[in-house]
Amino acid sequence: DAAVAAAVAAAQATPVGPSAQPGRHIGPVVNRRQYERVQSLIETAMAEGARLVAGGPGRPEGLNRGFFVRPTVFADVSNQMTIAREEVFGPVLSIIPFDSEDEAVAIANDTPYGLTNYIQTTDAARLKRLARVLKSGDIQTNGKGTGPGAPFGGVKASGIGREGGIHGLMEFLEVKAVSGWPEA
Repeated sequence: DAAVAAAVAAAQATPVGPSAQPGRHIGPVVNRRQYERVQSLIETAMAEGARLVAGGPGRPEGLNRGFFVRPTVFADVSNQMTIAREEVFGPVLSIIPFDSEDEAVAIANDTPYGLTNYIQTTDAARLKRLARVLKSGDIQTNGKGTGPGAPFGGVKASGIGREGGIHGLMEFLEVKAVSGWPEA
């Protein structure tokens, strides 16, 4: 399928290297604990029957130390698999097939998390409709990231509160109610 082929090509073309290395690439995950967590999620996905189509366990070729993770893509993932139910926070993509817009929304919203959703469409009505019903703190569309002044944060187990924009500033304020204010 075209989506799987495009994801595989993107993963295979993504360079991985040290953060100080010049150029565009992805660096390591933050620490050993996160590296081991991502590796465990990759192994679990394989054991649960997700089809590995790019990457996989271990470090990328040429990087024999550090917390580098191979850009990994799984196809034929079901929403009941661990890899679909957890926030990975590593270069791992799970492709879940669907047959209708309603099914896609149900899959996307059937998670304890709600950090970001992404919509790719040329249909403006569909984009507006989906943005209203997807349950996440951030909806990105058609290759456009969230602007620097926009509020950022999740819903459900992805957190409460916002960073950035007026909503982020409000997190630093304390509201006070004063009653019986005298007339000046």
